[in-house]
Amino acid sequence: ERGVRFLNSLKMHSLTANLGDTRSIATHPASTTHSKLTSEEQLAIGITPGFIRFSVGLEHKEDIIEDIDQALSKSK
Repeated sequence: ERGVRFLNSLKMHSLTANLGDTRSIATHPASTTHSKLTSEEQLAIGITPGFIRFSVGLEHKEDIIEDIDQALSKSK
C-alpha cells in the first residue's frame, strides 16, 4: 500500500516495467515484471510487496533525489 502511494506520488520518474531508457524509471516488480510468480516465489527472490526498483536516468541528480524525497514523504 505504501509502495503504491509512493509510486503515485512520483512526479518526474516514469512508471513502467521497461528499463533501459535515458529517463529515470520506477517500477513495482511484484505487480509488473514478477507478477506471474506466487507471493512465496517473489519473497524467495527478495521481491517484497513494497519493493520499488529504480533505473536512474540522465536527469540532474538533485531533481531525482528531490522527486524521491517528496514521494517518500507523501507515502507515509
